[in-house]
Amino acid sequence: MTVRADEVAHHHRTPWFVKGKSGVVRRVHGAFPNPESRAHGGSGMPKRRLCQVEFRQSDIWGPKYRGRADDVLLADIFEQWLEPVPRG
Repeated sequence: MTVRADEVAHHHRTPWFVKGKSGVVRRVHGAFPNPESRAHGGSGMPKRRLCQVEFRQSDIWGPKYRGRADDVLLADIFEQWLEPVPRG
């Protein structure tokens, strides 16, 4: 999956450093009220799935990353921020 790279002015819980990056969904935690709606007085409905996505550190930070090649970062991302990776 790829994290949408949208810049938004409202509250959201998607870390800036994974926007536009691709990773692998490792786990679906379940469905929870949407925090983007709740932050602005909404009900948070419909509930959204919260996914644990694994990213390679080198894919996030590029050539300046000096850690091991197999280092990963796990981030919880709500489904509305995830898009399928284009094939090809």
